[in-house]
Amino acid sequence: MRKNSIKNIRINSEVHRELSNIIRSEIKDPRINPMTSVVDVEVAPDLKSCKAYISVLGDEESQKATLEGLRSAEGYIRRQLAKNINLRNTPEIKFIMDQSIEYGVNMSHHIDEVNKNMSHEEETETEETE
Repeated sequence: MRKNSIKNIRINSEVHRELSNIIRSEIKDPRINPMTSVVDVEVAPDLKSCKAYISVLGDEESQKATLEGLRSAEGYIRRQLAKNINLRNTPEIKFIMDQSIEYGVNMSHHIDEVNKNMSHEEETETEETE
């Protein structure tokens, strides 16, 4: 099975959906931030390993705690995944922090700020010319 075959893409999306559900509704670890989302999942073609990219909306301390909580719950998550998805092998899950959502939110704030400043400067210039 190739990395981007239709079967692999389907497995990735299925694992992604199930991981999101498990993290959102089944794990009761207080370290895990409620604003945790699974951004992407890459299951290896041999189904032995899986990289789960997660994003946490919050400060760095909250992100570290969430990552710790997920790593300590890996066995439970893997068992739930095996129960919910019928795969030949249940992949070993490695959680990786992905800051892309937070980066996008920050960039959006910066852009809004620049636009606000530019419109404020334009208003000041038109008042001065009048």
